[in-house]
Amino acid sequence: MDVTKALADLKKEPGFADHVGMVLVHNGVVRGWSRKDKHNVVAIRVTPDRQRINEICRELSARPGIFRILADAAEGELAPGDDVLFLVVAGDIRENVKAVFAELLDRIKAEAVTKEEIFG
Repeated sequence: MDVTKALADLKKEPGFADHVGMVLVHNGVVRGWSRKDKHNVVAIRVTPDRQRINEICRELSARPGIFRILADAAEGELAPGDDVLFLVVAGDIRENVKAVFAELLDRIKAEAVTKEEIFG
């Protein structure tokens, strides 16, 4: 996902200016170390379940105040520093947007993306 383009396109959507007061963006990148034990990671293998990602996005898009949710997960073998996951949540006020954003991130990582670390 080109975040700059995605945001520009989002702002062009009918109703954006009337319904959006906050946009939160997540850009997850591959770490060079394991969260578990801090061992050196040379790559990860990522397998997204795109159907599940879409289901989660549809479900959370129905929450009060949410205008649009965008999600894109990389697939395959990725090196440290590579982009893994982009999320965008646009909505009316921070209380609505922050809550949905946090749930979206946690659920996609738990329910829709698997990662295998490759150690060096």
